[in-house]
Amino acid sequence: MREFRYVIHDKMGLHAQPAGYLVKTAMSFPCKVTIGVRGKETDAKRIMAVAGLQVKCGEEIILKTDGEQEEEAMDVLSGFIERNL
Repeated sequence: MREFRYVIHDKMGLHAQPAGYLVKTAMSFPCKVTIGVRGKETDAKRIMAVAGLQVKCGEEIILKTDGEQEEEAMDVLSGFIERNL
């Protein structure tokens, strides 16, 4: 299992466009991918679940990958988050 913590800097938080990309990319990996904020954790492969977290600017998210290709998935997803959020 790998874990990545990141404070969101985008003024709009984790809004629709980056959330959609995050979900689509997470779905391309066979490992389990979760995202959490404020003590809630959800499946990062489900757009409604990710959108339901309502992540705002200044909040810390925790992204986790577990299973086959977890390292590759974490590298791709964490890189996207750092560059875009």
